Amino acid sequence: QVQLAESGGGLVQAGGSLRLSCAASGRTFRSYAVGWFRQAPGKEREFVAAVSWSGNVYYTDSVKGRFTISRDNAKNTVHLQMNNLKPEDTALYYCAAQNTYGGGWSSSNLYDDGYWGQGTQVTVSS
Repeated sequence: QVQLAESGGGLVQAGGSLRLSCAASGRTFRSYAVGWFRQAPGKEREFVAAVSWSGNVYYTDSVKGRFTISRDNAKNTVHLQMNNLKPEDTALYYCAAQNTYGGGWSSSNLYDDGYWGQGTQVTVSS
């Protein structure tokens, strides 16, 4: 069993930065792929970024060049550094984890039956 807890959300002006963290507890995190998702009111959940167990990364097109995902296995934590934030980035951000050494980590479907956190709100004002 893995418990995930997101932190680092908040209110920021457009062009600003936030660093989200996803802290895992319960089991070793090393073999898990981790994805970040977001959901804005009235919109479908969006797959934003992911990092494989080996450190390979994936980003959706709208955040490429602005967001950076990284992992610190020693601290059982995955970070999402978000720079040059835009009002359209406003959403509830979730992290999800799935135990896999295989492929598929850059596909949102992998995380459907994985572990999920409760989310952290990011609000970007114009």
